[in-house]
Parts: sequence; structure tokens; C-alpha cells
Amino acid sequence: MGKLSEWEARLQVAKESGYNMIHFTPVQGLGKSNSAYSIKDQLKLNPVYQSKGRKETLNDLGKIIQKMRNEWKILSICDIVLNHSANESPWLQAHPECAYNLVNAPHLRPAYLLDRALWHFTLEIIAGTWKAHGITQNDISREQLQRVGAVLNDCVIPKLKIEEFYILDVEKIVEEFRDKALDQGPNLSLFSPGLNLEIVQDPQYRRLQCGIDMELALKLFNREKNTVAQGEDRVVLCCAELRTQLMLLNRRAREVIDSHLKQAITCIIAGLEYFWLQDGGPKWKRVTKEDSISYQYFTHPGADTCLADDEALMDSKKAAFVMAHNGWVMNDDAMKNFAEPPSMVYLRRELIAWGDSVKLKYGQQPEDNPYLWKHMKEYVTETARIFHGVRLDNCHSTPIHVGEYVLDAARKIQPDLYVVAELFTCNEKTDNIFVNRFGISSLIREAMQAGDAHTLGATVHRYGGEPVGAFIQPPARPLTPCIAHAMLMDQTHDNPCPIKTRSVYDLLPNSALVSMSCCATGSTRGYDELVPYHVDVVKENRIFKSWSDASVDFACPSIGIKAGIIAGKKALNKLHQGLGAQGYNQVYVDQVDTNIISVTRHCYNTHKSVILVAHTAFQMPKKANETGHIPPLCVPGIVDEIILEARLVQKANGPVIEDKAFIAGLPDYVCEIRQHIQLKESDMVELSEEGERNLQVVDFSSFTPGSVIALKVSMNPSTTAAILQLRTALSQFGYRMRSYSGSRLTNKQGTDFRSIVQRMSLIDINRVLYRCDAEEKDDGKAFGAYEIPDKGPFVYCGLQGFISVLQDIRATNDLGHPLCENLRNGDWMPEYIAARLLVHPGTKELGKWFQQVFGFLQQIPRYLIPCYFDAIIYGAYTIILETIWSKMSEFVRTGSGFVKALALGSLQMCGQTKNAPLPALSPNLLAPKPPCCINAETGRKEQACATLAAGLPHFSHGIMRSWGRDTFIALPGLLLIPGRFQEARYIILAYAQCLRHGLIPNLLGGGTHARFNCRDAVWWWLQCIQEYCRIVPNGHTILKDLVSRLYPTDDSLAEEAGFCEQPLEDVIHEALQKHYQGQQFTERNAGHSIDENMRWEGFENCIGVDETTGFVFGGNVHNCGTWMDKMGSSEVSGNRGKPATPR
Repeated sequence: MGKLSEWEARLQVAKESGYNMIHFTPVQGLGKSNSAYSIKDQLKLNPVYQSKGRKETLNDLGKIIQKMRNEWKILSICDIVLNHSANESPWLQAHPECAYNLVNAPHLRPAYLLDRALWHFTLEIIAGTWKAHGITQNDISREQLQRVGAVLNDCVIPKLKIEEFYILDVEKIVEEFRDKALDQGPNLSLFSPGLNLEIVQDPQYRRLQCGIDMELALKLFNREKNTVAQGEDRVVLCCAELRTQLMLLNRRAREVIDSHLKQAITCIIAGLEYFWLQDGGPKWKRVTKEDSISYQYFTHPGADTCLADDEALMDSKKAAFVMAHNGWVMNDDAMKNFAEPPSMVYLRRELIAWGDSVKLKYGQQPEDNPYLWKHMKEYVTETARIFHGVRLDNCHSTPIHVGEYVLDAARKIQPDLYVVAELFTCNEKTDNIFVNRFGISSLIREAMQAGDAHTLGATVHRYGGEPVGAFIQPPARPLTPCIAHAMLMDQTHDNPCPIKTRSVYDLLPNSALVSMSCCATGSTRGYDELVPYHVDVVKENRIFKSWSDASVDFACPSIGIKAGIIAGKKALNKLHQGLGAQGYNQVYVDQVDTNIISVTRHCYNTHKSVILVAHTAFQMPKKANETGHIPPLCVPGIVDEIILEARLVQKANGPVIEDKAFIAGLPDYVCEIRQHIQLKESDMVELSEEGERNLQVVDFSSFTPGSVIALKVSMNPSTTAAILQLRTALSQFGYRMRSYSGSRLTNKQGTDFRSIVQRMSLIDINRVLYRCDAEEKDDGKAFGAYEIPDKGPFVYCGLQGFISVLQDIRATNDLGHPLCENLRNGDWMPEYIAARLLVHPGTKELGKWFQQVFGFLQQIPRYLIPCYFDAIIYGAYTIILETIWSKMSEFVRTGSGFVKALALGSLQMCGQTKNAPLPALSPNLLAPKPPCCINAETGRKEQACATLAAGLPHFSHGIMRSWGRDTFIALPGLLLIPGRFQEARYIILAYAQCLRHGLIPNLLGGGTHARFNCRDAVWWWLQCIQEYCRIVPNGHTILKDLVSRLYPTDDSLAEEAGFCEQPLEDVIHEALQKHYQGQQFTERNAGHSIDENMRWEGFENCIGVDETTGFVFGGNVHNCGTWMDKMGSSEVSGNRGKPATPR
């Protein structure tokens, strides 16, 4: 960037390129390495930015940042580095406790000794000491790698005796044990199983200073010995046993340390293989101090003398200045600090160390290291005072409690602080911990990580917002998991040059695809200028060029709009910002072919789209000026204009001239761009023909590698009108619907959905919401449950069947679900919903409403049908639920969500079916009288009472629907508590009409086909009458209701309603009297026709009352006559004809 006084002209490049935020690498004073992330003085401006004769400060920088915001409308962020500081940091010399060193982290002492041994090994190779072993300074080969590994394993590392830091001095401990055993005498306590002796690590990590729990050793080994007398002989045996155990512990410790050291050698050799041999590595030519055998893990405050001096230094005052370098550990657990025990990362040489910086040791709270916490807090708050946001460098290694502390302080200075971070945890859940704890605004992601066009498209899709045609979420909905918001970069500053890793032709399409993602986007200075090399944040000394509005050539120290792809990037940045501001938050990515990617950004509010097509070039194209075959683009709507079309063209083919003073891009390539033109004016595409309804087909006539085109698309007028009608209909459901002009929509249709539903009965609503397949087919209207091919039928024919599937699809926007595919492929599902309601008088009006609304649905693009269909169904479902609860008791209306959900069971189980009716009730029944309907086949008026299904779906229709026992067990909860008193009344009276032998039917069968083989149902019936009288206002009047006796006597044939009538109270009396008198009868139609497994004796019924106890009795060994009446059916097991219920 040069001197601070020159910054404005260089920063203007970003402004003119259309960026609205600039990221600065650290601006503070740097360490000796000159790495931008090795900061020496966190509180001062880097002196390299100071002009001659001036001493600018951070305040002067702040003035530039403020001008950028006020005049350019550009915000800025700057890195903060919390995990490490430069080796040369002066404050570390005064406060060495701020870094991990051999005093406050003695567990690193063995790793330091190994580190020094490796350094001496490097020096010895340079000096030629290991020539006899075939290791020389200039031999960089795979064979030398093998020899280095062998020497490390056989010669260098064994001499260190690293294991001594982790093992016991056996004889010293045995001697201490001997003295205490003699003083104390034998331990006579009972032996405690499960107690094991372990090595207690010496906290100072000195050689042979580890210990054991001596009290435990005395308990375990200082025991009586039957073979010898008491005294010294006994202790000698005890000491021998202890010695054996200690040697075993040492052996185990040696094995563990040996495994760590073998891993260290593996890591060293792997590192050398990368540096020496691998493609993509630096391919060092020789071993030098700079290119050593291994990273240096520690600073060394003394001269390079010998290992003995290094070990002595560990116990000197200089030990506090032996500081551990920070770095990166591949696949490490980001939630653990690799510099704290029990981590062995430093000993195992698993750290990719940054040798210019030392790792900072915060502790758990400010009191643990007051100076460090204060210093870093001041550093971060000062950064927040100047900049509008921060980038957390090396975020995955930042202690969470530290990050929270400094960011909380920063937000007090800058409340709307924008926080971005690089996170390499390899785990999305761990990423989210950092995001949530730190309040990270965006995680940095990079498009250049994609190895091919397919992966690049997937990246744009992943960080691109909602899918096109996403479901319209209701105003109140459950929270759903989501990935962290991204800042998608076309390239980040610390990765290789994309011209090297891909091709120069790919830079424009790569940027274009990034710009179409629905998230924050960004780039790195040099990318847009086509800089053909990596701008290294450590080694680069040249400066960027300044901006000039004049036409300039390559040799000038300034650049203009024609340099590189700046013109294209400016247009793309404008497009990206416009899409975000105008609500184009839905994204669809299509892999057209191997190299062509199409990205659609869609605005739900206006249903306009922008479609960008990019011709990527991950490899240098062999024929850069040829288009090749590209499938045509089907545009769903009308192309209003071409927003931009651009391509990178090579104008010359001269040698790349390296500028010694400035960071310069390739001069031979030009970005050709045209903006806001009509389709017929395009040089790249042409309109082929009008496609299907609502489609235009666009052919690619000249779309060479490196080309991009962005089309603005809108709906045709008929589609626009249909969507407006749909939105108007949806507005009555609580959706915040607006017209294309932005005004709030209200329902202007002639029919109001809520009033239609309010006029319906709960029996009608049962048909609208529920009814299983068997219930629907029972009507004989040619309907059953809707079935999606290869997916199976829905559980319910009504709206609940669709809602149960849609609620999961909607939450995750699973537009690939078979239900969505079925909707896109045809109008069968909407037509089914309307048609089944149109055939019933009680639901016909609602069916017409759906028919009308679904008529508009058919006129919109197929990709939008799932989202509008779901909104219609869910909105209707919500109003219907509200209506259901409004028609129920106060207990339900004012109850909790749980109570209301339970109350829906009343709707599910209670409905009217054609082939499972109640017997006709008394024609003289006082009002309210039972509901009636006109039989479409006979034209006659018929009773249309609801019945309770014993179970769905198997006990839902025909004679198997209405069971006396099941009905009256469920009736209080399904009908009385929800306040459905009349339905309950009709059912109670209907079963009373069928009384025979003092029993109500087990199976109702419409009354005329009833079975009386259940002696417990009548008691449930009587209990329901009692509950009815208690719960229903004036419920006792049911006792006076007339009952038309279907069977006036036990042996009479079924009579017409009104033939023999008596009040319910008399029927109750008869039931009780019959039981008291006792009854014996054979069930009618007994035999295998009604139960193929029951023996004849099982059809014999006997009931009565025990006069001694007052208890009722009945049944026999062959059939107890209660709910345990299931007959066994197996000849093999011998249980056929025997009660064998699993209940």
C-alpha cells in the first residue's frame, strides 16, 4: 500500500470496482518476518506506512477510514490476531508470562529438548557431520528421506532419553517405601479391589522425578507375608513386589513415549516430503538454516552450542524466554487447546509451526494473566474504534472465552460491529459454536477451493439463500437449523494465484458465479487486475497501483477501468448489491454441461428473475475463441433485457514482463463488456423460438470460455395476473401479501373463506380434513386416498393428509420431494382436493372456492406451483382449525395447544359414512332433531348422523366401524368434553334403540345386523349417560328422550322407527332389570359365518348379578364376553377356538 499519504489513490481502485467494504490486513507494527499476521506492537501503526518526516498514527488512518465511509460509502474491516504475537514483541520481553514458555508450561520441556536436537541435526547436516550415513546438505531425494528417518530413529532421538521425563526412579521410590513400611508395620485392612498404582507426573517435568501415590502403594504392597516372619524380611518381599510393579509402569510409559516419538519422525518425514518432492510444494534445493529439517517449535534465547547447554538452559532464568511458537494442527479438535496438557502435539511434531510468532497463554480469566488480557482488550477496542468490523484470524484456535471477552468490549465501542472469520474446524456443529458464541456475522468461504465446475456450482448453491420457488413460510413457525452465513470470496489472500491453479479465462466466470450467491461476497486485490502470481503477505515488497480515470498502459503506476476484469467486476458488484437490496433471495443453480453453469436469482415479491450463465475454464482452453455445443437456455418468462454480457479476450500474446516496483496484472487480456441491451442486440445469444407456455428458448451463438451473460426475466401478463389473484386469496390467511407495486393486499373475491368454513358442520369438516381411504371409498363417489406414484397413498384423503407431508417439506424447502414433483408435473393433486369436496352438499361451497383458486394456480410457472399450493393448503388448514375450536367447548377454545391438538381427535374419529349408519332415531324426538341429507340415488331424505370409528384405518367402515364398547369408552373424551353434545345424544339413543337381552350391541351393524356378544359394553353406555347428565347443560333431559325400540322384545324382529317408543330412562331400567333377573341365550346366526374359530359353546351367553356381592357376572371358559374375546386360530399350537387374546 505504500505510505499512508498514498493510500487514498490505491484504495480508490476498490471504490471504482464497485466494492462497498475493504478488508485490511493488520495495520500495526510487524515483526522481523514482515508477515502481516506476526504483529510486534498491537497498539501502534506500522512505521513502514509513515511518510518521511512525519509520524502518522492510527488516528491518521482513522481519518482515511472515516472519509471512505462518509464520501465513498465504503465500510472497512481489519484483522485481529488474538492467538499469537511476533517473537520480537517488546512487551513479551517485559512480560514473558504472556506466552507459553518452559516456566508456565513445563510440560513442553521434553518437546523443547527434541526441538533443539532437530535443530542441531540440521546444523550438523550443513556441516557435513552425517556424510558417513549418506546424508548431505545438497541431496534432496526420496532416498535421503529414508536415511534421515533412520538416523533420527536410531541415533538422534534415542540419545535424548525423552522417556526419563515421564518415568520413575524405581530404586529411589522403593527406598522411600521401605522406610515407611518398616515404620508403619504391615497394612491389615481388607484388600480393596479396583485400586491400581499409576505414575504421578512430575509437574515440573524433570528427569526421573515422577512419583506415585505412596499411601496407596503402602495399602497395596505393605502386607503380611505368610512365608516369612515380620520385620525386614517381610519388607524385602514387599519391596520386591513393588519394584516389579514400578518397572511395569515404566515399561508402559516408555511404550507410550516411544509411540509419540515415532509419530514425530513420521511427521518430520512427511513435512520434508512436501518441501522437497511434492508437486505444489516449494521443492527446496538443499538443507539450510532457513530450510531446515523441521519447523522450529520454540524460540531459543541463547547461542547454538550443544544439547547439554540447551538442557541446562531449561533450569535457568532464561527458561521463561523459551517460548512456544503458534501454528496449525491438521484435523485437530478446535474446542481443545493444543498447547495445554494432556495434548502432546509439540512432542509428536504435529504442529505446522509459524516460526515468527509465539502462542499467547491467556488462562481461564483475566486474573490469570492481567497484562495480556488488558493489552489485547485495548488492541481490539482500538481496532473497533477505527474500523467498522473485524476479521478473526486463526479463529478456530482462538480460546472461546477470550474471543467473547474482547468482542464484548469491541461492541461497546462499535455496537453494530461486523465480524467475519476463517474457520477450519472440519465440523459444521463446531463452526456453529464459534458463530453463536462470538456473534460472527459471516464465515469466510472460497470459490477457488472448488476443483471443477460442478463443485463450484454446489458452493454457490450451498451459500446461496433459499431455493427458487421456496415455500412461503407462515408468519409464525418453528425455528429450523441453518448453516452459518457466508462471505463467499472468489479468492482469499493467502491462497495460490488462480491463473496458476485454473486459467486466466476462468477469473471472470468464477467472479460472476460468486456474485450470484445470496450472501456476502468478496475478492482479493490483484484478482481483478489479473495479477499472474501470488501476492505473498510475507515476502511481497512491491506496491499496488493507484487509480486513474485516464487511459493508461501497463508501464504506468496507475490503472483504470479497462485493466484486467475491473469493468466486469464493477458491473457484477453492482448486480450483486442490487439483487440483495431488491429481495432476489432465491437461488437455483443448474449445471448445464461440464463447463457451463447457470444461476438464477429470483425475487418472490415481484417474481422477476436474473439468470446468469457462465462458461468456466478450469483448464486453459485449447480453442479459446470457439463456443462449442451448448444446450439452449429455457427461460421461464420473458427476457426484459440483457443486464450484462462480458468475456475475457486475449488481444496480444507477448511475454509477461515482471514489474519490479508495482504489483501488475497481465496486459494482453481485455474484458469486453456490454450492459443493458436488448436480446436482439446481443453478440452472445439469440432468441430461438417461443417455447411452451410461459417459456422462451435462448440459443448461445458466441459464448466462448471466459464468457458470462446475465438476463433479466419477468412473468408474462397472464401469469402476473394469476399470481395477483392467488396472493389476494392468501391475504385472508394472515400471509403478508403485497401487490407488485408494494401495496398491502386484501381479499377482494366474492367469497370469504372463513365465512364458508363457519357455515359448515363439524361432520362436514371431518370430510374436509380427514377420512381415511376406506371411509372415502365407502361413499361410493369413486374417491380414495390420493396416491403419488412410487410413494404410496396419503394417510388421509382430506387436507390433513397433505399437511402431514407438507409440514416437513416446508420447513426444509425440500423441493425435490415426490409431492413437489407431482405438483410440477400436473394438476392432479389440486383437482383431486376440489373434486372430492364438490360431490357433497355440505362441502360443495368450499370445493368451489378451491376450484376457483386452483384455476389461478394452473396459470403460473410449474416451478412456483408447490410453494403457492402449500400456502393455500396451509392457510386453509389454519382457518379450518380455528373454526373447529370455535365450535367446541370453552374448555377447548381457551385451552392450551396440547388440549386443542387432543380435541382434533374428535374430528378424526367422528364422521358420517354411508355403510355404517346409526339406526333411524325416533321421528317424535324433541328438537334438535338429527341431521338429514338427500340420497342422490333415491332422492329420499335420510338421517345423516355421525358415528365413532373404532380405529383408523382398519375399523373405519361397514359393520366393523361401530363397536359398542369402543364407542362408549371414547365418547366422553371425543364428544362430551369438546362440547359435541348432540352427536353424543344421537349415539347414546341409537344404541338404546338396539337393546336386547339387557345388552347393547358389540357390533352395531346399523341395528339390523347387530351382534350381542359383549356383556361389558352396556356398562360403558350407562356410564356415558351418567357423564352426559353431569356435563351437558340440562343433560338430565336425555332421560326423557324417546327411544324407538328396534327390538321391543328379545325375540322380536326389527321394527320401523316409531313402532314402539319409550323414554330412555325406561330402557336403562330394562337393562338393569334384565341383568338382575339373569339372561341366557344363544347368539343369533351362531356359527363359523360370524366367527370361524369359536366353538359352539362360545356363542352361549349367560349374564346376571351375584345377589351376595352385587357384582355382575357372565361368560364361560369358551368366551368371557368382554374385550378379551379374541379366539385362537392355530391348529399347530392347539389354541383354535380358545380365548387367546394378546391383550
